[in-house]
Amino acid sequence: MPLTSLTAISPLDGRYASQVDALRAFFSEFGLIRYRVRIEIEWLIALAAEKSLQGIGPFSSESVAFLRGLSSGFAENDGVRVKAIEAQTNHDVKAIEYWMKERAAGNAEITAASEFIHFACTSEDINNLSYSLALAECRKDVLLPRLDELIGKLRDLAHAHAAVPMLARTHGQAATPTTLGKEIANVVHRLRAAREAIAAVTLYGKANGAVGNYNAHLAAYPDFDWEDYSRRFVQALGLGFNAYTTQIEPHDCLAQFFDACARANSVVLDFDRDIWGYVSLGYFKQKTKAGEVGSSTMPHKVNPIDFENSEGNAGVANALLRHLAEKLPVSRWQRDLSDSTALRNVGPALGHTLLAWGACLRGLGKLEADPQRMAADLDANWEVLAEAIQTVMRRHGMDNPYEQLKELTRGKRLDGAAMRAFIGGLALPDAEKGRLLAMTPASYIGKAADLARRI
Repeated sequence: MPLTSLTAISPLDGRYASQVDALRAFFSEFGLIRYRVRIEIEWLIALAAEKSLQGIGPFSSESVAFLRGLSSGFAENDGVRVKAIEAQTNHDVKAIEYWMKERAAGNAEITAASEFIHFACTSEDINNLSYSLALAECRKDVLLPRLDELIGKLRDLAHAHAAVPMLARTHGQAATPTTLGKEIANVVHRLRAAREAIAAVTLYGKANGAVGNYNAHLAAYPDFDWEDYSRRFVQALGLGFNAYTTQIEPHDCLAQFFDACARANSVVLDFDRDIWGYVSLGYFKQKTKAGEVGSSTMPHKVNPIDFENSEGNAGVANALLRHLAEKLPVSRWQRDLSDSTALRNVGPALGHTLLAWGACLRGLGKLEADPQRMAADLDANWEVLAEAIQTVMRRHGMDNPYEQLKELTRGKRLDGAAMRAFIGGLALPDAEKGRLLAMTPASYIGKAADLARRI
């Protein structure tokens, strides 16, 4: 069966392919090969630029441009050729070395230095830099812009509904009122912190050989400062330099990155579930679209499917992200290959993350708040003013205020008349009594509106 979006096993390459297309340049097999080629080329160019390394370079500007053209112009047919070589070598990184020698055969200057392609490198020198660079560039170009879009949409909603009163629910029961905007502002604040955590992770790299000690490097050029060279090379890629590694960079930074992404997903998932509940309560209506069907048998249904889709994808993403965060920093002795196969799931982990954020955004675009429904819910729960009344009674030294309000309200539903009758009988100063008599569940919102507008 030919592989198409219809026959693909993974929904990321099938049903949701168009929604995660931006990740292919970073985490597909082609993307990984392209990053490896880029690292190999930059390593060779950097070696040739070192005047104290005899036997290589310097390269002419034409040769440098040719090499960088191999990287920038790397196309699908190049990837196919690399895979064909890999079928013979049974080694993916060695295949890239042979491909580079093959492509440079027409350039005498590079051919003369061809044995410096992959010089003193272990495959993991190339791989760790490729993954860190891919993650760094994907973070900048794809992940953070999408998360910023979601945060921006939520902030707009928080401002728009800053003063719309809403019954809060603690333990699922009627509780002290809030505003719709303030509840959304809470999510904005959490997601901003998660976004900062993702952005703050320093992605590290290493280029120090088979077990991290520059053994082969010093065997060939014992008087050259390879650690300084490697530091300069890694930092020139925009990555942090890790001086202490085994054959592999220990992946602690990747674990930190994936944990940060998972925390953002947890906030989104939490929000998805809350909005799902508010839709169920009628606090939100959902815009309909001509031709869409909500249920195969119940024509009236308009289901909150985007938030359900977001919740499901956030869960799948976090299962992968947390496995990667736990697995990758653990390697037997100086290296084993279990990290290699796990790392090939970075794309799926971030793919489901993008799906979760995108579905949440779509859902938000369909929501229409129903202030009248929220107002009706507040008006049906005057007992929530018990907190305010007993607190004012405490302020004025009255006896057993909590117990009095508990007797009046616990497990009971009161209307405005009953609550005002109770307030009217209290021995409070007239100004305080008047303030309580004027209070309604809809007006008892504290600083909620101000907090929502400030986010």
